[in-house]
Amino acid sequence: MIPFLKKIVKENNFLSLAGNLSFSVIGILSFIILTRSLGKSDFGDFVLFTALGTTVDLFRFGLTRTAITRFISGSDENEKRQFLGSSFLIGLILAGICFVLLTPAYFLFFGDISGNGYAYFFKWYPLVALASLPWNNAIAFLQAEQKFQRILWLTTINAGSFLLFLILNFFFFQLGIEAIIMVQIATNILASLVSIYQKWDGLTDIFSSTRETVLKLFHFGKYSMGTSLGSSLLKSADTFIIGLSPVLGSTGIALYAIPMKFTEFFEIPIRSFVATAFPKMARASMLNDTAGFKKIFYTYSGAITILLVPFIVIAFVFAADFIWILGGSEYKDSADLIGNVFRIFCIYGILLPLDRLSGVALDSLNKPKSNLYKVLIMLTANVIGDLIAVFVFKSLFFVALATVVFTLIGMYFGYFFLNKEIKLEFTEIFRNGWQFYTDVYHQFIIKKHG
Repeated sequence: MIPFLKKIVKENNFLSLAGNLSFSVIGILSFIILTRSLGKSDFGDFVLFTALGTTVDLFRFGLTRTAITRFISGSDENEKRQFLGSSFLIGLILAGICFVLLTPAYFLFFGDISGNGYAYFFKWYPLVALASLPWNNAIAFLQAEQKFQRILWLTTINAGSFLLFLILNFFFFQLGIEAIIMVQIATNILASLVSIYQKWDGLTDIFSSTRETVLKLFHFGKYSMGTSLGSSLLKSADTFIIGLSPVLGSTGIALYAIPMKFTEFFEIPIRSFVATAFPKMARASMLNDTAGFKKIFYTYSGAITILLVPFIVIAFVFAADFIWILGGSEYKDSADLIGNVFRIFCIYGILLPLDRLSGVALDSLNKPKSNLYKVLIMLTANVIGDLIAVFVFKSLFFVALATVVFTLIGMYFGYFFLNKEIKLEFTEIFRNGWQFYTDVYHQFIIKKHG
């Protein structure tokens, strides 16, 4: 029994899940404290600042993170260092571009954007970009190396120190948005210093980078960057468009952010399994092992979907209670609306695994262009749906409904593009997913009686 549990705790899927779970729990706790530390309008502005920053982050790291994972998975030690140094160099250039574009824009448009989430973004994001570069680059390298314990440690340093500040701020300091953002920059610097000290980030490998490795990352990454940016906009477009509405505005952003935050619980197992599935599928693709590739895709897609079902049913039934936990009494008057939006997100959650795994599979097959097309189709559907929901129906409920529609579209096109590359059998997804849990169960019984 104990040896079996030790084996499970050391297994990559478990470590990846533990890392994502701890990071998300810390994120949820931070969110809960922020909703109680800031008024609705200020909280909406902070959500907008975060959404804008996340979008640009995915633009920056989307150019290199997926490419690093794919190429390092099949490289020798010298090539790994070349790719890691090239990735850091590209990231440094992009951080410099953020300074060049955003800092002058802040002063030029200060009168128009003063005192809202856009102003905070233009003013502070260039510093966030530089502070977060080393540790984010380290995460890509550690994922490719399947070093999930180190990822857990690094993300806990970053998110845990920020949570600690928020707790102290809630009880003692009562500081505002700008002070919170400055501390967020400081926690990024802390995690980055650890990454630099451990030589996980690629700073000391910049001079090992070559024109060939930079171009290789760029040519693959230009598609994965578009995919990452599009994927971010699939969620943040809701926030941006709601923010443009004179009826919904910052308060609407705050109300919508609460049920949207809960979707992170659905994404915990997805991100965790994807972190282990991607390098495996990339390796199988590079070895031309089509049967092995399909087996990995079927197993992970089915296993994640089956795992999510009971949690989503519970979330759907107890939606109002979850909303109260996250938002607090200040959002009591909007509990019915937020609860119904959250129930729509529950439907979205059950569709996510196949949508996400089909995109990862396309990247693993070195077909990032197809994955980009898939995401752009989804993004177009989402933006059109959001514009109708916000400016015609003036309804957050219909904004959430558009999310379900674009995810269904993503599932279809992801499966369509993937089926063109490797012939798939849809029923195998659930058969292999169920077999995954059957194998785990039998292994537990054998070990227990062994």
